Amino acid sequence: MGAAAERLQDFKKLLTDARERLGLPIGFVLWDGSTVPADLAPDALAVVFADEGAIAGLVRRPRLDTLSNLWVSKRIDIRNGTIFDLANARPREKVRTRDFLKTVDKWGLAQLVWKFWRVDRGGPWPLEEIPKEQPSSGDPKENKKNIAYHYDVSNAFYALWLDDEMVYTCAYCTDWDNDIDRMQQDKLEIICRKLRLKPGEKLLDIGCGWGALSCYAAQHYGVTAYGVTLSEQQVAYAQEKIKRLGLEGKVRIELKDYSTVEGEGVYDKVAAIGIQEHIGWDNYPTYYATVKRLMKREGLFLHHAITRPAKKSDKVFLKKRPEFEILTRYIFPGGQLDHIGNTVASLERNGFEVHDVEGWREHYQRTCKHWHDRLLANYDKAVAEVGEVKTRMWLVYLAGCSIAFERSGVGLYQTLSSRRKRGPSGLPPTRADLYR
Repeated sequence: MGAAAERLQDFKKLLTDARERLGLPIGFVLWDGSTVPADLAPDALAVVFADEGAIAGLVRRPRLDTLSNLWVSKRIDIRNGTIFDLANARPREKVRTRDFLKTVDKWGLAQLVWKFWRVDRGGPWPLEEIPKEQPSSGDPKENKKNIAYHYDVSNAFYALWLDDEMVYTCAYCTDWDNDIDRMQQDKLEIICRKLRLKPGEKLLDIGCGWGALSCYAAQHYGVTAYGVTLSEQQVAYAQEKIKRLGLEGKVRIELKDYSTVEGEGVYDKVAAIGIQEHIGWDNYPTYYATVKRLMKREGLFLHHAITRPAKKSDKVFLKKRPEFEILTRYIFPGGQLDHIGNTVASLERNGFEVHDVEGWREHYQRTCKHWHDRLLANYDKAVAEVGEVKTRMWLVYLAGCSIAFERSGVGLYQTLSSRRKRGPSGLPPTRADLYR
């Protein structure tokens, strides 16, 4: 038996042992076409290894960035299922990893590792050229570069899986079974209601995306909206939409960093829907001070952002977990998340009074699932538009986010506040008007 055949046989033994002892309801397809188990049904959920170099790469560097490279290059793939199916493939009985590892033949495993260690890891490794990133410094040029990396991929690409209005933030479920178009319409509506928009008011839409909220508020609530984004493609799309809807003079969208918006006490209402994630922890004071400067004394501010659960200290909180490091390196450069306790405290420290805090974690779980499924359904078109590497990276990102929201690893909150002042806030005594 040659060395390659011996490695293959030993690897199959390892997979067989692990599968049987852990009770894994999945199979494996190896690079020579053989399967574990040998009688694996053609329609069974299975992990596919395209070449033995993929195993060599994991042996040398058993980290998420290695797995990410192997996934986007299809050297590791899933047959007869999706990432959700794989995540939900529970063992027959709960087995603690620590207990399982105690019973592993460590000498045999070490020998197998050494055999693969000497194998060329092959290729390609398409993500290795992407440099490690750091939290945003707050510099507008750096912010624009980071935003362009994610949002200027292609408007046509995003149109394949977003809703009809191109809303790329957490949708809102008035019913858990609603489709993404209804969910995003309901989200735009609830935002306008929370802000108590009135005809003639001026709305500032920070991080306006493709202009959905600004256009909706102008159409349905009679406001004059001004939106800013750092994505050139979003601006081009939004400006064309404004013309198509006949909203010139009612909606204006510009390419501008939020912190450079001019004026003092100009806007009756301010919405920041999914922008804080890009700002960076150290730049939060600038963010809140900018909103306070631009908002009228009697105005309202709706802050909508993804969060992580708080830790024992902010130092511990700010330490990146491997999965978040992957997300910021390959998907959202410069990104950082807040925790809701710090959001509320920051608002109060910067002169705001908090009125309402609403958690939307389960809404975002469903939003990301819809996005993933729509992108998967348009896989070939997406590959033609942006290539297979980016398409597969976005698929795992959307699935991973949905799973993280489902498991409470991350959350999302909408926080309504006003500038702190003596006397009545001006809000109604109940929130019945939001759900009329």
